[in-house]
Amino acid sequence: MKKTIQIFMILSICMMAFNIYQIDWQTPLEGKSTVAVIGALASGSAFLLLLILQLARKINQKSQG
Repeated sequence: MKKTIQIFMILSICMMAFNIYQIDWQTPLEGKSTVAVIGALASGSAFLLLLILQLARKINQKSQG
């Protein structure tokens, strides 16, 4: 499970970078840029959730033994 979480974290960072690259910074909330902004925020949220999951698993393992 540890490797799976790390793979998903890497994928979320790659997706966030791709979506940030797609944003038109002159008009970030119009057209395709809106989708890119939403995608970047969703990828960032996914990364944070996976980070919290990873930390919770480490805490659980330390408290178990």
